[in-house]
Amino acid sequence: MKKPLPDVSFKAKSFADVFNSIFLMFSGRGFAFRRKQKIERQYRKLLKKGRKVHSKHDNQFTDTYPEHLKHLYLAEEEMLKKRRRAPGVSVLSEEKLNKAVDTCTFSYRSVTSEGKFKKKTSNQKAKEEYEKIKAERARKKEEAEKRKQQREAAQRLYKQKKMEAYKILSKKTKRGQPNLNLQMDFLLQKIQQNT
Repeated sequence: MKKPLPDVSFKAKSFADVFNSIFLMFSGRGFAFRRKQKIERQYRKLLKKGRKVHSKHDNQFTDTYPEHLKHLYLAEEEMLKKRRRAPGVSVLSEEKLNKAVDTCTFSYRSVTSEGKFKKKTSNQKAKEEYEKIKAERARKKEEAEKRKQQREAAQRLYKQKKMEAYKILSKKTKRGQPNLNLQMDFLLQKIQQNT
């Protein structure tokens, strides 16, 4: 089903306007499409205005930085300025940099200490984590080895004492009877050790 041609008076509109409206109608782009484009243009204008407004008020909170964290805020501010700067624009001149330093008083740390706070890459983090795990495993292995050696030493001592006690208690007389004198001596020694 074809759409009817719009009722166009040539006196009110130019040929280009008529052609555009007919073209847009047949291509499925009517008033809704133009409305959408208009809204998009207004939105882009608002974004541009917002960027201009924010750039004017960048230093609004500079004086309220806590003294012990001021160097971090200033480093962050410098990083944001570098991002906003167009690629063709050169680096700040030495005068502007000195002026910015004079306006703000730092604590004992300066912006040059920014290098200490560099973030680690995921590869570096993974290596550190691996080294920690490796060290932990080595430490656990050494502890297990020590415990094993102590246990083995204790078992050898226990077996040795048991064997001595067995030899003493199993001795016989010439006639094959148990030697009660040796057993009594062994029991006496045991009682004396316990007390």
